[in-house]
Amino acid sequence: DSDLCQLYVLCCVHSGLLGNGRQFTNLLVLLSRQIVARGLLDVLREFSDNENDFISVMETVARMSEDGEPTVRAELMEQVPNIAMFLHESRPNFPAAFSRYLVPIVVRYLTDPNNQVRKTSQAALLVLLEQGLISKADMETKVCPVLLDLTEPSSDDDYKIEAVAIMCKVVTMLNKDTVEHLLLPRFCDLCSDARLFQVRKVCAANFGEFCSIVGQEATEKLLMPKFFDLCSDSLWGIRKACAECFMMVSNSTSPEVRRTKLSPLFISLISDQSRWVRQAAFQSLGRFISTFANPSSTGLYFREDGALLEVPKYRTIAHTPPNQDGRATPSPEHVSTADSEDIHGFDDNHTLSVEVHDVFTHTISNGSSGSATTTNNAKNTEETEHTDENFNSFHYWRSPLPDISGELEMLSSQTSVKAPEDNCPDSKSSHSKATSDQIQMVLDRLQPHMDDPDVQAQVQVLSAALKAAQLDSPADNSPTEPLSELQPENDTETMLIFILKVLTCSLTPVFISMGIDSSLIITLLLCLQNVIPQQLLDQYLSMTDPARAQTVDTEIAKHCAFSLPGVALTLGRQNWHCLKDTYETLATDVQWKVRRTLAFSIHELAVILGDQLTAADLVPIFNGFLKDLDEVRIGVLKHLYDFLKLLHADKRREYLYQLQEFMVTDNSRNWRFRYELAEQLILIIELYSHYDVYDYLRQIALTLCSDKVSEVRWISYKLVVEILQKLYACGADELGLNFINELTVRFCHCPKWVGRQAFAFICQAVVEEDCMPMEQFSQHLLPSLLSLSSDPVANVRVLVAKALRQSVMEKEPGCAYSDELEETVMALQSDKDRDVRFFATLDPNKGLMDTAPLI
Repeated sequence: DSDLCQLYVLCCVHSGLLGNGRQFTNLLVLLSRQIVARGLLDVLREFSDNENDFISVMETVARMSEDGEPTVRAELMEQVPNIAMFLHESRPNFPAAFSRYLVPIVVRYLTDPNNQVRKTSQAALLVLLEQGLISKADMETKVCPVLLDLTEPSSDDDYKIEAVAIMCKVVTMLNKDTVEHLLLPRFCDLCSDARLFQVRKVCAANFGEFCSIVGQEATEKLLMPKFFDLCSDSLWGIRKACAECFMMVSNSTSPEVRRTKLSPLFISLISDQSRWVRQAAFQSLGRFISTFANPSSTGLYFREDGALLEVPKYRTIAHTPPNQDGRATPSPEHVSTADSEDIHGFDDNHTLSVEVHDVFTHTISNGSSGSATTTNNAKNTEETEHTDENFNSFHYWRSPLPDISGELEMLSSQTSVKAPEDNCPDSKSSHSKATSDQIQMVLDRLQPHMDDPDVQAQVQVLSAALKAAQLDSPADNSPTEPLSELQPENDTETMLIFILKVLTCSLTPVFISMGIDSSLIITLLLCLQNVIPQQLLDQYLSMTDPARAQTVDTEIAKHCAFSLPGVALTLGRQNWHCLKDTYETLATDVQWKVRRTLAFSIHELAVILGDQLTAADLVPIFNGFLKDLDEVRIGVLKHLYDFLKLLHADKRREYLYQLQEFMVTDNSRNWRFRYELAEQLILIIELYSHYDVYDYLRQIALTLCSDKVSEVRWISYKLVVEILQKLYACGADELGLNFINELTVRFCHCPKWVGRQAFAFICQAVVEEDCMPMEQFSQHLLPSLLSLSSDPVANVRVLVAKALRQSVMEKEPGCAYSDELEETVMALQSDKDRDVRFFATLDPNKGLMDTAPLI
């Protein structure tokens, strides 16, 4: 302390002493030099106003950075971020001064022989980057060259490992151009470092950050080969690091690379010989599957606050006559002609799978909301402008269709072989007529089931196919050609036959002959999911296998439960049947942590599945969670409103009888459970009628108002106010008056002062929230509130003064109690308690000030 005082005296006596900074620092002992370094920020505050003094101080800092004692250099480096922040805030020429004096010190210390100094400089560099204090020019000309020198093959091992780690951390704070041109080539070389496994491990752990920075093109061209090498590294720790960053790498690749290259690679990690690698792979499996999600097909989007919402469904069809039930249905003559035009406009060089994709894919992703809309699949703007005059565009949401390219190719080859056998004069016309008849038959069967969105999607596809078949069919008097002369891969009609064989022909006649409803055809077709590779889905479903807990991870079921909403969102509600059994297995898992994880996410899953699947499959599980342990019930309770609002009114009303059960907990000391219940009830009020609120929620609210814990009582008072507002907003004045009388008896006349204090708080909240007309407030609540102004307990009078002065008088009740109100406030302004006087005289427009000095 004496040395520090001497420092301040010497620095403050005269700024001229700073010129002799070298002698000053050399004369001090080691401890004194450390104190000097520690007090540099205070010295700068004293002398930064004068330019000459500021330059002298900064030159002293530069000379001090050459101190031979490592502890002094480390102490100096710890102060550099603070000094930089001070200069940034106080000096207009900060960039020049910072670049001239401080950046060289940070860069030089990255190569300091002392490990503590290097670690301190690395930490300081990250702080400076996070704060945005280092310019791009300094990074490119001063920092990055040093990092590149330290990561040279000939560099010292310790320096190299540290430099790789700092480079991987720095990359997240740099722009794409800097990383791609300066650091990416060296990073690729380091991924193949055969001598130091620590370098490869650091590269593997930070591989995802590099991919996300450089983008898709550089990732697939430069980084993917390195990633494959790291995933097959001989050390299990490197392979484990790759499994952990797999999701970030997948996000930086195209869907084709993700499906054809990354999926088999991930399967190899799941089957790795090391248990630790398998464990990390299974933990990342759900996140990797989520990267296959297509916003244009899920029908859901994330709001800016992270909430998952359903895209509004548009089913309006332009110039389309309504059917018998009054809803517009895409009939063949009103289907977009772009579909048929695309069918006839296939390029001979395109493969059959691409052609099928062009026919069926008409969804685009809206960049702002993620909404999926169906549009004409025009190749460019010019084609759009020259479409037929009868073109009708319509928007609706539909489930993604299964990929049937493999089946189509197989059927195509079979048809080519059988073509000579069908060589008859009327083969083409008969096939064309059969095609149209089959499509029309299916359309007729599907008409009664248009309420199902999936059926509507099939109707739209089949209607487009029928339109194309009709346009492509030859005239009755036109000569026919042998079918053997047709090329299946180029013939639209043959392609449509393949489509119908896959979609309908193989199933429709059987079901029709059996009398089974044709909607089952759609159900069976949807069983063929092609959103994600089946191997990935099979591995994910196997995570509930008890054998996995023995061979991989004892908490593998918890990881499965944690990622299940993301997997469900990726697959879409049309593929929920793939996950249903797994979800039910997890919901009955013996580990309460697994059930707890599901309970916290069941409301999100309900949004993904929609109201019908939620009522059928999630409500029974939700009911089971309500009777589970408190650790599981809290997950349901925290999102009770979010789940109930997704149910139909009749199903939602059934839970009114079960809300009372939340009052009973395994541990009576768990007051946060009751606090959460009160918060949820405030939200739930809007979901029920005022009669249900009065009959069921009112009693729960009054019970919570008498809780032993103060926090629970205060949130419950807000619940009471919300109930009162609900009653008067719905015009139930009589029920509201009954509730007011009950509140007056229970709180205003309560023998305990906390009850009377609660009544004053409720009255103030009622006025501020405009829960009821001021005339009725003045008639039913104000007299009781005025009577509490003479309460013997000062804490009660404080809240009465706040309610009257800050709320009631501001509303100008203008009633028979106006004179009494003014007299009461004047009496409170002269109260013997100073807190009462303060709140009775406080101007509401000034707001509340800190009253701690007055207490």
